[in-house]
Amino acid sequence: MPAKRIAIVTGANRGIGHEIARQLMAEDVFVIAGVRDAAKCEPTTAELKRGGDNVAAYPLDVNDTNNVRFFVDHVVKQHGAPSILVNNAGVFPESSQARVEDTPTSLWRHTFETNLFGSVRMCREVIPHMKKLRYGRIVNMSSGMGQMSQMTAGSPAYRVSKAALNALTLTLAAELAGTGILVNSMSPGWVRTDMGGPDAPRTPEEAADTAVWLSLLPSSGPTGQFFRDRKPIPW
Repeated sequence: MPAKRIAIVTGANRGIGHEIARQLMAEDVFVIAGVRDAAKCEPTTAELKRGGDNVAAYPLDVNDTNNVRFFVDHVVKQHGAPSILVNNAGVFPESSQARVEDTPTSLWRHTFETNLFGSVRMCREVIPHMKKLRYGRIVNMSSGMGQMSQMTAGSPAYRVSKAALNALTLTLAAELAGTGILVNSMSPGWVRTDMGGPDAPRTPEEAADTAVWLSLLPSSGPTGQFFRDRKPIPW
């Protein structure tokens, strides 16, 4: 394990990502908060610094390959190589009543651009640094709506994008076997955030717990698995 654990959390200015950052800070991890809107970097840092000084926030658009590369290079130069990556940034741009036949291709592209390709971009830039450390923890924020074993109708672009993210998790875990890098997916459940809405039964604190647990797994911990509330669930 690196002497100084550095974590990148995407979409960390609000909701689950913000809470993941806060809880990692409490575990003495230096957190880099990726924030899409540059104007929100300073407020995000100020809010998180209530829990300590081990945090910095920088603009990050996971949909932009060049921006992702610049962001990771900047993190490495300013703070050191990241050993934890939480791919939390995501979008849910469709209603639960949406169907494949009436969902435009543009919405599919928009959803996959963030929910799948954003994570691919982040992994592609961060993994080489983890390999040098011989240590890494990658947590992909998936959803129960992406479970193939429970797949049903509604919100097709979101569902399929999260199922694809789970496939990415399995592929990466197999590729990185033996490198000291563990890769897992998790479902936070239905959470009271801007995305989940006020009627959701779970708090951001409850949702973030599993992400933090996966971020801090020992070397003997699981890889290539899907979790909810720290327990494995079917793909």
